[in-house]
Amino acid sequence: MASRSDRLKKSAMKAAQTARKWAKVAAREADRLLVEARKRVESKQRQKRIRAALSRTAKVLRAAGRAAIVAGIAAGIASARAGTRARKRGGKGRR
Repeated sequence: MASRSDRLKKSAMKAAQTARKWAKVAAREADRLLVEARKRVESKQRQKRIRAALSRTAKVLRAAGRAAIVAGIAAGIASARAGTRARKRGGKGRR
């Protein structure tokens, strides 16, 4: 039969092994939580970057749209002026 000190050592070792096992499990779980937290932070940062890129793109497209409108108006004015000049020249050439 084991002595009292032997039983105490055995139970202490068993408790230490159990604690070690659960410490490993806790470490794995903490790693999983950390990975998930990083993903969430990264996804929030990614969403911020995407929103910023989309807003920059929207600004560029708005500016390009305005420039296209201005260019169209300028082309219309220029063609109207050229048309009136051509008519006048054509009229003088017929005489």
